[in-house]
Amino acid sequence: MTEYRIGELAGVSGVTERNIRAYRERGLLDPPCRRGRGAFYDDHHLAQLETINQLLAKGFTSAHIVAFLDGIRRGDALTDVLGVQPAWAERPVAVDALSTSAQRLVRHGLARVANGRVAITDPAVANAVGAADDPEHSMRVIADVLDSTRHLIDGLAAQTAAALRAGGYFRPGIRQAEDLAKRVVAGRLRAALEDHLASPEVTPMEAGGY
Repeated sequence: MTEYRIGELAGVSGVTERNIRAYRERGLLDPPCRRGRGAFYDDHHLAQLETINQLLAKGFTSAHIVAFLDGIRRGDALTDVLGVQPAWAERPVAVDALSTSAQRLVRHGLARVANGRVAITDPAVANAVGAADDPEHSMRVIADVLDSTRHLIDGLAAQTAAALRAGGYFRPGIRQAEDLAKRVVAGRLRAALEDHLASPEVTPMEAGGY
């Protein structure tokens, strides 16, 4: 992979050094790799600058581009990246809108009731429930998981945010550390869940002292 100093990156990208620094400070451009006192960019940064140029040419503002790139870095769905949830993305479910499971999902913000029908508003949950042989059972499982973990998840989020702030890693407009923390926490949670599901049943107290 080709490496560039900032002047070289400016030459091949057509973006001035001043703008490269500004993009970096605003969170549009990922930080360079630092070795000693040197800062080096690579083809990844060049591709980012090309994307930024294209979006600017289409009339996007810097704030819009930051939000767009942050969503791409997190791996968000396109609807989340664009900040829209079109009604056609909702999937109606053939269950009683007044059922306990449906109402629980509504309270968790994952569904809504319109014209007597339940519509799942989260695309991932909609796909899972829609593909299930028993949608009512799937909705009950989802609601049980959310009821059991919401306080723990909120506590985990609070501790993660506190660690970022205590370490001086959180700065408004600079999202790389925040995105990294989200990926690490999500990955560890996924691995831990797989381990627990593969192990003999344990109580929450035995698993983590909660």
